[in-house]
Amino acid sequence: MPAATAPPAEFNFAAALFQRHAAHAAKVAYIDDRGSLTYGDLARQARCMAAALRAAGVHRDERVLLVMHDNNHWPVSFLGCLYAGVVPVAINTLLTPDDMAYMLAHSRAQLVLTSGALLPALQTALAGANHEVREVWVSHPGAALADGQADLALRLAAVDPMAAPANTAADEPAFWLYSSGSTGRPKGTVHTHANLYWTAELYGQDVLGLNETDVCFSAAKLFFAYGLGNALTFPLWAGASVLLMAERPTPDAVFKRWTGALGVKPTVFFGAPTGYAGMLASPALPRRSDVALRLCSSAGEALPSELGQRFQAHFGCEVIDGIGSTEMLHIFLSNRPGDVHYGSTGRPVPGYTIELRGDDGRPVADGEVGDLYISGPSAALMYWANREKSNATFQGAWTKSGDKYVRNADGTYTYAGRSDDMLKVSGQYVSPFEVEATLAQHPAVLEAAVIGIANAEGLTRAKAFVVLKPGHDAGAALEDELKTFVKNKLAPHKYPRQIEFLAELPKTATGKIQRFRLREREAAASH
Repeated sequence: MPAATAPPAEFNFAAALFQRHAAHAAKVAYIDDRGSLTYGDLARQARCMAAALRAAGVHRDERVLLVMHDNNHWPVSFLGCLYAGVVPVAINTLLTPDDMAYMLAHSRAQLVLTSGALLPALQTALAGANHEVREVWVSHPGAALADGQADLALRLAAVDPMAAPANTAADEPAFWLYSSGSTGRPKGTVHTHANLYWTAELYGQDVLGLNETDVCFSAAKLFFAYGLGNALTFPLWAGASVLLMAERPTPDAVFKRWTGALGVKPTVFFGAPTGYAGMLASPALPRRSDVALRLCSSAGEALPSELGQRFQAHFGCEVIDGIGSTEMLHIFLSNRPGDVHYGSTGRPVPGYTIELRGDDGRPVADGEVGDLYISGPSAALMYWANREKSNATFQGAWTKSGDKYVRNADGTYTYAGRSDDMLKVSGQYVSPFEVEATLAQHPAVLEAAVIGIANAEGLTRAKAFVVLKPGHDAGAALEDELKTFVKNKLAPHKYPRQIEFLAELPKTATGKIQRFRLREREAAASH
């Protein structure tokens, strides 16, 4: 397949998208719980959003905070900002008011676009922030609004669409996403108009092969880099349709949409390993004949081979596992349809170069664990107002991911954990993910997380936290059984010396296991 050509130097992603589908205005772009939005509706409403922002005195390059549940107003808001040259700052709807207050001040947002259900948390954040917000526009308010607040739909209806897009450059700041670091405050990751284009071309088109007949549904929300690609960039560039869901992606909520609750069935689903595990364990798991899935994607953490194999055996549908990051915007290392190697993250996405480097900064040999560095066209420009962190992550043409990987002899890559999650036991690296994936193969285990703890001699050993499937009882006998199970499959130094059974594991909103929370828990218990 020929490589994608670069966008022109003057490039506005929203304008390019609307022009790309101008002849298909009647095609449905979005379906949410309240109704549908055609490509023509999307373009017109986004251009009205652009005009409304300008009329409200929001200038080019100024920021607008976008904290909104997934519904049809979300893509209208995001693309409307881009069309006007205004910079949307998309943030997690599950943030605490304290984190939200930090982002309001840090981004210097001039206006907030939100959902009615999120107003209480936002108002608390505004009260505690040194902010510059002049107005709050509310999608589906559901109640009377206070001074400084307005119904978003009425704002759109009060203006004519903006006639022409802002004359933006492909490489100028277009939007921010906040990275979810394990320590410290989140970092404002600044992306360009061209970055959206590159991910759509290199991954959405060239790897996933999305097309206008697809119906896409993402469990990851639009404010995540993964969800933004899944539910906006990729399907819209391809001319596909998208199902949106405001509620949490529980198995039952996902199954309702898989089986046609909104009038259509998705053909492509985007999820995370934790979600796939929960769905496969659910007694309500649909039959293969009840769904229309042709392809599934997984990211957020490496997909255990057992999960992928079981899912494909049940639905006859491959799960394409890949790794991306907020800093690279989407996936850069991936399996691909027809070439799935469960237990690995596949091969570099064409257009991206991968290097694994040792502690000395030099490339490591195949089979050795190394730090993952990426070079590719969708890298962010910087972390806003954070030169130290920017320099540590964005190193010339290379982006340091913070992940550790092994390159296999066949050219595929296997995840070895986060740099700050890796264990060194008996002088050898131990991948938490490898031990977790092995535990997950046991019929009693739903999911597991592994951290390092110091023994009486101060040496690091592995401890596993295990969540059991329904019908299995925790106890010393099962603990011994699980230890033996791992010892029989992995090198002796890798098995967990301790196992603790939990009702659930600490996770981010995307479903990533927060091993650092388990380390904090252990530290607190030892004092």
